[in-house]
Amino acid sequence: MTDQRTFFTDGAAYDRMMGRWSALAGAEFLDWLALPEGLRWLDVGCGTGAFTELVTTRCAPVEVQGVDPAAAQIDYAKSRPGARLAQFRQGDAQALPFADDSFDVAVMALVIAFVPDPAKAIAEMARVVRPGGWIAAYMWDLPAGGSPNGPLTSAMHSMGVTFAMPPSIAFSQRDKMLGLWSGAGLAAIDTRAINVPVGFAGFDEFWELNSVVGPGGVAVRAMSPSARDQLKARLREQLPKDRDGRISYLAHANAVKGQIPA
Repeated sequence: MTDQRTFFTDGAAYDRMMGRWSALAGAEFLDWLALPEGLRWLDVGCGTGAFTELVTTRCAPVEVQGVDPAAAQIDYAKSRPGARLAQFRQGDAQALPFADDSFDVAVMALVIAFVPDPAKAIAEMARVVRPGGWIAAYMWDLPAGGSPNGPLTSAMHSMGVTFAMPPSIAFSQRDKMLGLWSGAGLAAIDTRAINVPVGFAGFDEFWELNSVVGPGGVAVRAMSPSARDQLKARLREQLPKDRDGRISYLAHANAVKGQIPA
C-alpha cells in the first residue's frame, strides 16, 4: 500500500515546488464554494498548511483544524504566519480524531488521490460535519497529466521510467469524484474543472522545483546520472517556452462538493 508520508517528508521543499500553484487552485476552489463567514473548517490532509492559510485569510472562520499523517508537514504548517489561527495535529483521513458534527465544512485539498480508501475518508468527513454542512475536495487531474509537474512525469514515462503512483489516482477524475460523493449520500453535488497557469523563469527553475519531492522526485533521485541527463535533454526539447526561455503551461484540477442532508 502506498503511503503518502514516503512521498512528502520535507515541508519546505514541497511548498517550494507546489505551494504557489496549490494556492492559485485553492483560491479558485474557495471562490467556487462561496461559503459564508464564521464557519468551523476541517482541512483533511493539510500538508504544509498552504490551503489552511487560505481558509484563515479569506474565509473568516471561527475555527480551523488541520490534520495530516506526515509529522514534517505538520511542523511546517505550524510555522506559517498566515495559519497562526489554525490548530494542527497528526492524524489519518480514514480515522479522523474528532467527534461527530464537530465542523460546518470539511475539505481535502490535493489529497484524495493519496488516500488508500477514499470512500472511508469521505464517510469520516461526513461523520464529523453537521447536517447541512459541506464536504468538498479538489485534486490535480493526474491521469490526464494535469499536475504542475505533469511534464516531468510524462517525460519519465516516455523513457520507460516507472515509479509508485498514488493509490487512488482514479479519484482525480471528475466522474470518479461524482460517484464517490453520490455513494456517500450527499446532496447538492456539483463538480468543476480548475485551470491554473504555471510558469518558470527558465529550465533551471523548472528542474529545481519539480525534481525534488513527490513520487517523481523519489524516482529522479533513483535514476543514474546518465539517465537524468537524458531526461533533462528530453524536457528541454519538449517544454513550451518563449524566445527568452520562460516556460509556461496550464495545470488543471478537478473539484467536487456536496452537502450533508439536513
